[in-house]
Formats: sequence, structure tokens, C-alpha cells
Amino acid sequence: MNTLRNSLWLILLIAVVLGACSTKKSTDSVVTITTSLGEIKVILYEETPRHKANFLSFVSSGHYDSTSFHRVIKDFMIQGGNIKEQAQTKPDWEKAIPEELDPGFRNKRGALGAPRQPDNINPKRNSSTQFYIVTGRKYTQKELTTDAVKLNNAVARYLQSERHTDLLEEFSMLQDSGRVDELQARIFELKEDIALELNLNLDKKGVTQEEIDIYTSVGGAPHLDGAYTVFGEVIAGMDIVDAIDSLVVNETHVPLDKMYITMRVDELPKTEITALYGVDYSEKEE
Repeated sequence: MNTLRNSLWLILLIAVVLGACSTKKSTDSVVTITTSLGEIKVILYEETPRHKANFLSFVSSGHYDSTSFHRVIKDFMIQGGNIKEQAQTKPDWEKAIPEELDPGFRNKRGALGAPRQPDNINPKRNSSTQFYIVTGRKYTQKELTTDAVKLNNAVARYLQSERHTDLLEEFSMLQDSGRVDELQARIFELKEDIALELNLNLDKKGVTQEEIDIYTSVGGAPHLDGAYTVFGEVIAGMDIVDAIDSLVVNETHVPLDKMYITMRVDELPKTEITALYGVDYSEKEE
């Protein structure tokens, strides 16, 4: 009798486990962004359900079709999805989406994120219905572990000394010739000297080894982390993203030639997505 009872309990346990496993979706949504330069494919995160649902809704309804990548900042990001570009836009289409700031999702190269209005008029950091894809750049470990604001403020004090007249002239030359990246690199080179002379700690607090590993190897836009919702990533077509990133733009970062988009969503087996695009769902579902 006990043997029968134990067998029944085992069968019940197996049924419960199998039932729990079966609730996991075996498919995922792949969104294709089509441009005149080619296709970009993205997947969306389950951990940001509000953004995922809104994005899929807008794609499926055609809200994003005939909009464009209307803002392009080289080595930073490309931004699209401004539904006001559509002739038939209705007022209720555009809405604020509550932030879903997951610290596990960073603004690495290829990240799909949500733009928003600045903190002074949007303190809750609600997202807009537009989207951006990070191109970014690679950073040095010193850049990532330095409080850049404190360093730049300290430079002004450092250059006041008569001992640094030659350095002041060098910095002025770099600034006047528009070589801003070289100027910033020189400032970082002098970090330790500045900190020692002014008796300052110029290190940035709370930088993790994961951040250092990501932004020194993959690159991205680390200054957006913790402030903008990342809700997906590019799984194919980063070469197309880079091509758009290189478009000629005007002084407000609008491409001179419109880069119109159409979008569609396909529900595919996760095994197929893994085979085609290398997405590791075992990590995502742990």
C-alpha cells in the first residue's frame, strides 16, 4: 500500500514539474526593421513587459511604418519611431510608458532602448514610444573608473598654475581645432597628476567589473545606464545600424537623406532563433 501511495505521489510530482515547464514559451518574437540599406533584427526582454508589449503593439499595428531614423549621433546611437511623422497619427497613440530600469540590461553596443524627456520635466523617467539603438564606442578602464565631471572641473584649477602654461596652450590649441576627443584623452592621461597636486579623489564609485568588461570589449554608452530603459537588443544587422550611424546629418543630428523604416514581427521557435542568431535562452531563463 505504501509503495502504491509513494508511486502516486511521484507521478503527481512529475506532472506538476512538467506542467511548470510547459508554461515557459517555446517561441519568441523577432522584430525586423527594414530600411533601404537592409534589415535589422531585434528581440525584446521578458523582464521589461510594458515596453515589450507597447513595442510589439506598435509594430503589429503599423504605427512605426513610414517613420524614420530621425536622429543620428555618430558613435553614440540612432533613434527612430517618431509616430508624429505619420500623416494619420492620432493623439492617443503617443503615451508615456513607466520606466523598467533593470540593472542587468546595459546600454552596450546593439542595445535597444527607450528615449525620454529629461529629469527636470520627467522625474519619474517615463519612456516615450520612440526607440534607440546604441552604436557607442569602446572605453578605457581609466575612463570608466573616473568621475569625469570632477576631473573636468579639476582641470580648470590645475591649469591656473604657472607651471602648466605650456599645457594650457596645448589644450587651447586642441579645443580651437575641434580635436575634442584628443583633448579629453589628454585630460584622462593627467588624472593621477591632477589628483595628487589638488589632493582630490577622482575615482568613480560603484563601477563593477562587469561594466568594465562590457564597455572595454563590446563598447556602448555607459552614461545612459540606470537612466534609460533598455528593453531589447539587436541580434542581426549591426552592419546596417553602423551604416545608418555614418549618415551625413545636419547640426541637429537629422540625416540629410531620410532613412524610412517599415517593421514586422515574427513569432519563431526559440531553437530556431538560437540556430540562426546565436541567442542563448538558457542564460535568459535561469
